Amino acid sequence: MRLRRNRLVLLLLTCVVMQCILRCAHQPQSFADHLPGFWRGLVHGFLILFSFMGSFITDVRIYTFPNAGRWYDFGYLLGAMMFLRVAGASG
Repeated sequence: MRLRRNRLVLLLLTCVVMQCILRCAHQPQSFADHLPGFWRGLVHGFLILFSFMGSFITDVRIYTFPNAGRWYDFGYLLGAMMFLRVAGASG
């Protein structure tokens, strides 16, 4: 009985944490103020996995539109590499 309760608590805690993470991966509704640049690309690249998982549940894109061009692309690539540990792999 206690093991079952612990599993239920762990499942609920995991769901709450996933919802918090998915909230970080949302897309802004309006780009009237400014287009996303390097820093937003870096954050979106770092959140690539969470955005991908969120795209199954809600309308989240893993690549923002409209992006600001090459600086956004560079930030996105750098963020994705940091998250996926491609840039810092040691041999």
